[in-house]
Amino acid sequence: MVYDFHTHTTLSDGSLSPMELIRRACVAGYRAVGLADHGALGSIPRFAQELSQDCAVARDRWGIMALPGIELTHVPAAAVAEVARAAKEAGLWLLIVHGETISEPVEEGTNLAAVGCGDVDILAHPGLITLEEAELAARNGIFLELSAKPNHTAANGHVAKMARLAGAKLIVNSDNHDIDFLSEEQARRMVLAAGVEEGDVEEVLQINPRLLLEKVLPKGI
Repeated sequence: MVYDFHTHTTLSDGSLSPMELIRRACVAGYRAVGLADHGALGSIPRFAQELSQDCAVARDRWGIMALPGIELTHVPAAAVAEVARAAKEAGLWLLIVHGETISEPVEEGTNLAAVGCGDVDILAHPGLITLEEAELAARNGIFLELSAKPNHTAANGHVAKMARLAGAKLIVNSDNHDIDFLSEEQARRMVLAAGVEEGDVEEVLQINPRLLLEKVLPKGI
C-alpha cells in the first residue's frame, strides 16, 4: 500500500484536476492521497469547497481515502497559527506547512511556527531543521516530511537524522505536481537513501501514515 499526503492540482501549480489526480492515484494502488495545494488565507474558502466535494465523491465511489487539504506556502511565520486554524475550521482535513527548504526564499521562523502549532499535521521539506524544532514537532505530534521532489531531496538525510534524535515521526511524500506518483519500491529506496535503518522503514512507510490518518480524519469517516 502507498500513502501520499502531499500533492498539487490545477487549484495551484499542478497539471491535473483534483478528480484526475485522485483517479490516477487510485489506479496506481494508493491507499490514501492528500490534496494540498499551495495557498494562504484567501485560498481557503475555494479549496474547502472544491476539494471537499471531489474528495467525498472519490471516497464514496472508488474507495480511496482522498483528503482535502492545503499547503500553507510563504505565509508569514507570525500568521501560520491563525491561517492554520482558519483552514481547519473551514473543513480542510489536512494542514501542511511549506517548510524552510534550502532552495526557496521561505521566511526564517516558518519551521518553528509550524511545529509550534497544534493545527499543523505535516511540516513539508523542512530543510536544515534544527534539533530543537524537531523536538517540538515530536511533542506536538507533527510529522516531518521526506520529500521526493528533486530540489528538496538533498536535505532528506538531515531531516531523518534530526527526527531520529528528537523522536519525531517521518512521513514520505511525493510533492507531486504532475503524474510523478511514487511506487512502494521508490518510496522504500528513498527512505533508505535518507539514512533510515532497514528495521525502521516499515514504520515510516506504513505505521506513520496510519497514525496520521487517525489524527486527521473526522469522526465517523
